[in-house]
Amino acid sequence: MTTRAHGTPVTWSGANARRLDRQFLSPDASAAARPAHDVSGAVAAMLGAHAQVLSAAELSAGLRTPGTTRTDVRTALWTDRTLVKTFGPRGTVHLLPAGELPMWTGALSAVPAGSSAFPKDARMTPDQVEAVVAAVADSLAGVELTIDELSDEVVARTGPWAGDLVMPAFQGMWPRWRQVLHLAGHRGALCYAPNRGRKATYTNPGTVPMPGPEATAALVRRYLRAYGPATPAHFAQWLAAPRGWAVRLFDALAGAGAIEEVAFGDGGASWVEAGDTRFPSEAPRGVRLLPYFDAFTIASRPRERLFPGAAYERALAGGQAGNFPVLLVDGVVAGVWHQRRSGKRIAVTVEPLRPLTAGRRRELEAQVERVGEVLEGTPQLTVGKVTVGGHA
Repeated sequence: MTTRAHGTPVTWSGANARRLDRQFLSPDASAAARPAHDVSGAVAAMLGAHAQVLSAAELSAGLRTPGTTRTDVRTALWTDRTLVKTFGPRGTVHLLPAGELPMWTGALSAVPAGSSAFPKDARMTPDQVEAVVAAVADSLAGVELTIDELSDEVVARTGPWAGDLVMPAFQGMWPRWRQVLHLAGHRGALCYAPNRGRKATYTNPGTVPMPGPEATAALVRRYLRAYGPATPAHFAQWLAAPRGWAVRLFDALAGAGAIEEVAFGDGGASWVEAGDTRFPSEAPRGVRLLPYFDAFTIASRPRERLFPGAAYERALAGGQAGNFPVLLVDGVVAGVWHQRRSGKRIAVTVEPLRPLTAGRRRELEAQVERVGEVLEGTPQLTVGKVTVGGHA
């Protein structure tokens, strides 16, 4: 039996419009009403830019920040150090604001660990995990090391067991200690440094994580401000955290008056930050292009409303968002797109799921031009079938 939700009624249109506005994705006509922001501000609003493919993160940040190019994002990351590339939500590589790293590391290191996916003879004991994380932190203090150099240092500091080749990798086996690489990032012991040639390097950011309870409470409030209304299950899935832990966390915050319930979705309990119950009355308008694994498409729920009708089949991979760059029309997914670079030329193919009006076509052309500006190339638009698969 479904329990009827209490609190302010919230429509899908209102929730979606507010999320778009807070993601700096509303039509440009409303830009004057938004707070001023730079690249790190845009990444903060997203709660991190997925950066497994750095060009996707550059687009996610650049398309939200007028005038920004990929060079600006790289300058913020490697020169100004206002951004940090590290392991973020779901253990995947993200760009995060440097000033928020204490909150992120405090919250991510407080998430209970799930059961190990590795065979018994490949696993590490809790003591071994702690020894490796400490060795990573010590090895990277004040230096930048490639993964092979870091591996040598970790094994030297812990013991030969850390170097046992027990982890299946792309073209061979990785040493045992590598299974906690992302955990070292979550603990604030490791982040990416600039590449050395074509090799990635790592360093210790010198971050002191915020205490776990304080950090997780702050992250929930930030998440709800960006993507609310949302349920504990939504938060757990976004963070790759145990659902029961998320339920208890939300219950504690509700009891403390930090979050409040609203009536949204299918009638179950959804939550927003306490007092944050104002939503736009006008439906979203405009055309947007978003890259692979953009934070808006990953975190917005319910997913079937963001990917309506044919979009659910065409733009998702088995229900998973992010594998296809998407075309948004009036705030919902209305197609997919793909870009291929050759020198300065960027061939952009956009596949709308419904024919575009002349006005929508002009908006799309403007978005394609903006993609070219961010990526510092010359775009050429083709409206037609995208023939490559997901994450191509």
